[in-house]
Amino acid sequence: MIPNKYIIQFVILLYVIYIVSLVFPITKFGIVPRTTQGLAGIFTAPFLHGGIWHLVSNTIPLLVLLTVLNHFYPKKTIAVVLFIIVASGILVWIFARKANHIGASGLIYGLATFLILNGFLEQKFVSILVSLAVALLYGGLIWGIFPSVRSYISWEGHLFGAASGVFIAFLLKNKALYT
Repeated sequence: MIPNKYIIQFVILLYVIYIVSLVFPITKFGIVPRTTQGLAGIFTAPFLHGGIWHLVSNTIPLLVLLTVLNHFYPKKTIAVVLFIIVASGILVWIFARKANHIGASGLIYGLATFLILNGFLEQKFVSILVSLAVALLYGGLIWGIFPSVRSYISWEGHLFGAASGVFIAFLLKNKALYT
């Protein structure tokens, strides 16, 4: 299990990076699809936010979902987080519209879909309760995977984050190392 202090430190790091972005134009290092510069964004985009409200709106879901993941699936935590960041980033880079895609919401969507699906795949009572609780709290996220009239929102990041969460749930389903 990762100590919860690391989850809090991760979120604090997002705020530190945001403060740095107020002085230096680092938000340009998001995922810009099908460009060489945009490749770096696969790894940096979840740490970059376009404004304080963008960051604030990602904070509580990140804290909740990372804590739930780490508490109930401690051996899966690192693999799930890294997979969602990299896989969703690659998919955004390949398939998304030409824009600068930034923010942790792809990770949030991936964590939520992983937690919802994983419980049903494991078919254990507590895991199913976790799935139902996350679905109840974050089921409304489903609407964020569709194209929006708000062009500044990366619905593609949401969609590919969710798809990555589903994929890693199936990948880890029968792995004895991660149960």
